[in-house]
Amino acid sequence: MAQQDRIPPPPSEPPAHLTQTVEQGRFCLARCSCGWRGPARRARSQARADAEGHTRG
Repeated sequence: MAQQDRIPPPPSEPPAHLTQTVEQGRFCLARCSCGWRGPARRARSQARADAEGHTRG
């Protein structure tokens, strides 16, 4: 079963983008409720950073 880390939106902004990280084999990627998908990463921390960058800008 794939492990998922949900990343909540910043508290000062409305929840327009709900991101999460999803593991696929050896890789982890960020996905958003708007349909955006980040690149596959080997490091979960980098996938989380991709998600945070998407919600900020």
